[in-house]
Amino acid sequence: MVRDLLRAHASVRKYTGDVIPKETVIDLIETAQMAASSHFVQAYSVIWVTDEEKKQKLGELSKNDFQFKTAGASFLFCVDFQRLYQAGKKHGVEISADSAENVLVGVADVSLFAQNFVIAAEAQGYGICYIGGARTNPAEISELFNLPGYVFPLFAMTIGTPTKVNETKPRLPVAAVLHENSYNVEQYDTVLDEYDRIMEDYYASRSSNQKISNWTKQMADYLVEQNRPFIKDFLATKGFTWK
Repeated sequence: MVRDLLRAHASVRKYTGDVIPKETVIDLIETAQMAASSHFVQAYSVIWVTDEEKKQKLGELSKNDFQFKTAGASFLFCVDFQRLYQAGKKHGVEISADSAENVLVGVADVSLFAQNFVIAAEAQGYGICYIGGARTNPAEISELFNLPGYVFPLFAMTIGTPTKVNETKPRLPVAAVLHENSYNVEQYDTVLDEYDRIMEDYYASRSSNQKISNWTKQMADYLVEQNRPFIKDFLATKGFTWK
């Protein structure tokens, strides 16, 4: 069942190295394209990285070189308004791509497209891992793959046959994310304590990389400082200055 497939998702970082056939990649992309798209702009492109040197460099630049070595296929998912710019030129207009709204539209389009890709891949027995580290060196990655203006990398992804099935990491309780009719801040006092206990047990008992930690401590440590503060200036070099 689709429900069981979705509930079993876990990131995979080590694969058998078996190459995924081109026809499978094309099928996954075609399936991914059926995702919803804001105003049907389809503001996404994906780079299939088959060149070994580029794959190695992408792994280095995204600080995730290990999993690229065994993946059956590697991809870079991009927000793309260049194709829309070209569509405008066909009709003698210059589109207004440079806005915060369009950045949000592009991020949503890429994410929906990618999640369709993931579900289709996992339905065939493959494992995947999203790699947000592609935003660690976005200018260098853009140069590596000749990304033009109005195109920027959002995340990379590895896919392949897993060497093992990882445990599914417990998500927040429904009570933490579901609000009825109005937002309820007060619920977090008890709900987050409950979730911390669940995550402490998970981290201590999982089959590998055990540690003593919980969710709120991890989030506090992660978000106490601004992450990747250079992103705004980088996006401006791609034509997005947040008008």
